Amino acid sequence: MLADSHVHLDDRDFDADRAQVLQRAQDAGVLQLVIPAVDAASWPRIRDLCAAHPRTLFPSYGLHPVFLRQHAPGDVAALSAWCARNDTVAIGEIGLDFAAAGLDPAAQRDYFERQLELARECDLPVIVHARQALEEVILTLRRHPGVRGVVHSFSGSEEQARRLWQLGFLVGIGGPVTYERAQRLRRMVASMPIEFLLLESDAPDQPDAGHRGQRNEPAYVLDVLRHVAALRGEAEQSVAAATAANTRRLFRLPEPV
Repeated sequence: MLADSHVHLDDRDFDADRAQVLQRAQDAGVLQLVIPAVDAASWPRIRDLCAAHPRTLFPSYGLHPVFLRQHAPGDVAALSAWCARNDTVAIGEIGLDFAAAGLDPAAQRDYFERQLELARECDLPVIVHARQALEEVILTLRRHPGVRGVVHSFSGSEEQARRLWQLGFLVGIGGPVTYERAQRLRRMVASMPIEFLLLESDAPDQPDAGHRGQRNEPAYVLDVLRHVAALRGEAEQSVAAATAANTRRLFRLPEPV
């Protein structure tokens, strides 16, 4: 049994064949999937999608930094009200992105801080995006003790990963680990404590090396698993069981059916 801890299955790229994509995921053993939001407009879509697949798809609601221009001043208050009315396993996807052009860093920081405060108030984990901003993300998380979660698509150093683990955060690993050029990431994955490891697809983005240039799918988490297990010199079944258990523990998911 595998879990995909981060997949945008609501994305329009899946509109033509979403049911088949989900079936291929289940055929690959990916039985539980966490669906993070990017903006307020996506919240109802994700709610309805997950409601149609209980115990398989699990919603997370948040305001992604890359979609800053689509956020409105009242969206954090709206997020709080939304989470009070609707089941959610996390606040996310939230964070900082200093690589995307034209996104006000001060506004990103404000949304990030307020959503971290909301997560603490709601006792929910966070799903964090950190692109060219990991150091600041770590420093920000330190100012919010007690907040737990995952930094998805982790690409930092082993030292930065250790600091996240000390804060109680996990790291999400997906397609990038399958590329030979990702030597630093592969070294970290080979030796890191498995209790801090989550597997993810980030579909439709970040396909593994075997599907380079194609639309990513949650079924391809199986390819990520195979690379991670080989790097660690461990049985695939053992890594699958441990990372799926980590996903259930962090997001308080039920046992799969």
